[in-house]
Amino acid sequence: MTGSVTGLGWSVGVSGATSTITLSGDWVARVSGVDPRAAAQILRPGVGRLAFDAGGLGHWDSALIAFLANLREAANAAGVTIDEIGLPPHARRLLALMAPSAAKAPSLPGVSLVDRTGLAVIHAFEESSEVLALVGNICLRGAAALRGHASMRTSDLIICMFNAGAAALPIVTVVNLLVGGILAFIAATELRQFGASGYVASLVGVGMVREMAALMTAIIMAGRTGGAYAANIAAMQGDEEIDALRSFGIPVFDYLILPRILAMTAMMPILYLYGCATGVVGGMAVAGATLNVTPTSFLVATQASLSITQLGLGFCKSIAFGLAISVVACRVGLRAGRSTDDVGKAATSAVVASIVGVLALDALFDLCANLLGI
Repeated sequence: MTGSVTGLGWSVGVSGATSTITLSGDWVARVSGVDPRAAAQILRPGVGRLAFDAGGLGHWDSALIAFLANLREAANAAGVTIDEIGLPPHARRLLALMAPSAAKAPSLPGVSLVDRTGLAVIHAFEESSEVLALVGNICLRGAAALRGHASMRTSDLIICMFNAGAAALPIVTVVNLLVGGILAFIAATELRQFGASGYVASLVGVGMVREMAALMTAIIMAGRTGGAYAANIAAMQGDEEIDALRSFGIPVFDYLILPRILAMTAMMPILYLYGCATGVVGGMAVAGATLNVTPTSFLVATQASLSITQLGLGFCKSIAFGLAISVVACRVGLRAGRSTDDVGKAATSAVVASIVGVLALDALFDLCANLLGI
């Protein structure tokens, strides 16, 4: 049986279950294409093995590779074995780089529950070690930065402080103002039934200073600044900027991580105090509109209900929240992949992990405060 394609040449000789394909002439893609009927003509019933003879083959390029790849795909589907020994060495190398589409991926054995548990424990241990190393670097390099011995640039720290501080004031103002108003509205609705409307100011003041101002500000910063930290570092990882810094001998931690952590940790207490003030203003406005409470009496009642211990508790919370958000965001950014899709995943993971961490820390603070009678 013989066949031909314009500008190309092949013939088939059958010996038992083996078919030998003889290639001849020039196989050049710009003058000839691949005949889709060639595979059906070669793979006749009873053929179990294909061999090649390229002794008469002239010049060839991708046209030959496309022909062979098409034939290999059809042979794999038909269960026919292909012997590529007779092909040119370069053609065999090119074919080896092309994974046959008809070949099925080998099925991986199932992973047992014990193996999955072990891998999860190992991963958790490795991640915990990395986080502890990051915290250790924060303590060491942070102390060096306070003494002026770190490689951190002052301009980077100022920019990070602006982004984590003044640039966040509008959203912090709106959220805490609304939260204070909501607390006052709920308190006015419920306490009015018991004739205890005078305690609205106390509830708003204690609620904002002890709990809501620190918590809401931390959640805002986790979504706004923490996600930006993770996305920025992940983008630098994908663009190989971090590798370039290491190749030039620039300490990545001092250059990228330390300014962000110091800025977030320093700005969170200030934003917390500002959030307390705006929350009280929001509660005062609602109390004045619903209960006809004057601003002076509201502020006097708020001041009487607050103590330095409650303010200190909220202040400590804000510092811990800022440190946790920045550490989580930077760690997620550093471990991100190098594709553009990994940047979005890093930002999402940083926001989710930061919010969950903030809520867990808040519960821990409240538990300790309850045990201490604060």
